[in-house]
Amino acid sequence: MELALQELAKRIFPLCEYYLLIDQFVESSSQFKNGLVNHAFAAALRALLLDYQAMVAQLEHQFRLERLSIQGLWFYCQPMMGSMRALAAVVQQASTKHFVGSGVLNLLQSQAKAMAGDNSVRSLLEKMTECASNAYLSILERWVYEGIIEDPYGEFFIAENRSLKKESLSQDSTAKYWSQRYSLKDTIPGFLANIAATILTTGKYLNVMRECGHNVQVPLSERSKLTIFGSNHHYLECIKAAHEFASIELVNLIKDKYDLVGRLRSIKHYLLLDQGDFLVHFMDIAREELNKKVHEVSVEKLQSLLDLALRTTAAAADPCHEDLTCCVDRASLLTTLGMHKDSDSNSIEDPVSITGLETFSLSYKVQWPLSIVISKKALSKYQLIFRFLFHCKHVERQLCGAWQIHQGIRSMNSKGTAIPRSSLLCRSMLKFISSLLHYLTFEVLEPNWHVMHDRLQSTRSVDEVIQHHEFFLDKCLRGCLLLLPDVLKKMEKLKSVCLQYAAATQWLISSSIDINSQSHPQKTMIRDTIVTESIFNFEREFNTELQSLGPVLSKGSQAEPYLTHLSQWILGVSKE
Repeated sequence: MELALQELAKRIFPLCEYYLLIDQFVESSSQFKNGLVNHAFAAALRALLLDYQAMVAQLEHQFRLERLSIQGLWFYCQPMMGSMRALAAVVQQASTKHFVGSGVLNLLQSQAKAMAGDNSVRSLLEKMTECASNAYLSILERWVYEGIIEDPYGEFFIAENRSLKKESLSQDSTAKYWSQRYSLKDTIPGFLANIAATILTTGKYLNVMRECGHNVQVPLSERSKLTIFGSNHHYLECIKAAHEFASIELVNLIKDKYDLVGRLRSIKHYLLLDQGDFLVHFMDIAREELNKKVHEVSVEKLQSLLDLALRTTAAAADPCHEDLTCCVDRASLLTTLGMHKDSDSNSIEDPVSITGLETFSLSYKVQWPLSIVISKKALSKYQLIFRFLFHCKHVERQLCGAWQIHQGIRSMNSKGTAIPRSSLLCRSMLKFISSLLHYLTFEVLEPNWHVMHDRLQSTRSVDEVIQHHEFFLDKCLRGCLLLLPDVLKKMEKLKSVCLQYAAATQWLISSSIDINSQSHPQKTMIRDTIVTESIFNFEREFNTELQSLGPVLSKGSQAEPYLTHLSQWILGVSKE
């Protein structure tokens, strides 16, 4: 052949290679295992190859009529060369990397952008993207309009973990269900990347309502077929509208039908000791059981006593009181908190012996769908706060008992005894624990509760509700000193001193009275010295711990401003 004809022939040969590559891809991609996107892409390519084959047939007809030359063949093949080259590059890459679903769509989109200078090729690739995405968008439509994943080949960018059940929310302390039941995969179509999180939550909300037996779907009048091209990105508006609908429907369902705020208020009554009459009665009738060592405490007996306390107090009027249960942890509060902290905090020693009083807690049965908000993880935070408050209440009751003993002997002549000094110490301790409880209740729990309550009124999605609730609990944990190990250890030490003093009060008072009435001067002097020294020791230890707490609070108040309020009355008690 002439060199010129050879060159023309060499230019035509690649077109044959492109055809073979594309045809091979069409055959292999049509297999079931390759997924809906590849099926749709292969169908669009097959239609294109039919046009190619029709052109070949026409050229062959011209050749048989001896009207076709090499130059003419090149003239007719040249317009299709760019399109076939681009498609061959796509199918070769898709085959080599075994792309399916989102991978194929992203590859087509990136190639279309790369061909921005060639309008005909770019238009063809966009058309292929649109054809391939139709099957994908059908899966997307069912998810954002009905909350159902119909994805037989695992191509959708949202993964469903069927092993996680909604019942796990009441047992799993990490609350995995809400965050991991449905999750985003790594490969997301580029045209949905910016709105992927919105798509995920839309279907999740619809799914929750369906699990409640409340079969809500986006109304047909508000549905539109999702398409990528044309319509000026109309699909984005459709998805946002579906998200808005699902968000508001689920929030209204949880707030109105399942009375979320009422449940939170009920938990506040019991676990944050907002309604204390049942607790006073319970602590009276359960005192003997709670004073036992932790391994000797009967949870069943405590539960029956709790039920009795609830039925015989104002709590009986609350329909939710039957959801309250009691539990006993095997570790002290400091040890429990130490598990979640740095290694240097794990060696915390408890300042008091471990009894039911240090490990008793309340729990609360929460049903679906409220367990999305009030999960096991959230309840464990409520329980930490309850345990701290409950033990403070116990210390206050013991000191009140000691104060009553002092008041019972006011009419007696206590001149020359240690009773006045003991009375002053008891009053300082009582002021300390009362001020601490006042701070916890009225400067931490109540203000933060009202902030959360107000925010919940204007929420428009369940994720916002969860966020406000978690923020409230974290703020309360920090405000109640449970995330500040240095301060908490000081508080526990002070409570320990108060309990030891309250336990010794009966002996100290009776010994002082006996000393006053005894006629043996030597024995009286020895016993008086022992009693006085005991009171001095308690007083010195209490004041030392109290004064050392001041600098710790002052240091922490730079990062935690609310500690300034605590510091003010602490210094006030220590000066007394």
